[in-house]
Amino acid sequence: MNKQRGMGLVQQVWLVAGLLVILALGWHLVEHYKTSKGIEFSTPYQAVLLTNGAVYFGQLHDWGGPNPTLTNVYYIVTQTNPDTKQVSNVLVKRGKEMHGPEFMYLNPNAIMFVEPVGPNSKVAQLISQNP
Repeated sequence: MNKQRGMGLVQQVWLVAGLLVILALGWHLVEHYKTSKGIEFSTPYQAVLLTNGAVYFGQLHDWGGPNPTLTNVYYIVTQTNPDTKQVSNVLVKRGKEMHGPEFMYLNPNAIMFVEPVGPNSKVAQLISQNP
């Protein structure tokens, strides 16, 4: 008779442990969903640094989701004047390439970090001047 009680206690312990694991997993999923869908940026443009070192500026959508998209994309090209050897940085709007891309799908694993582009920054000023 004691063996049957002992087995019932072991089963209860496993049942409680299983319920705790299920609750922890559920909590983790809810928190992940809240953070991946609830990110809003306070500035119109974001700087996105990729793992390959490329930096793009644009409007990031679905950040934290499986398919983040960058629209109104800009990047910086460094040019050197061959006569004066003076180096200058030029902001280029993506879309003027031969294939005319209108947006970029980003691999979320390739994003190192995202930062807001300050409204008074040089990049924001150049974007506002670019049609």
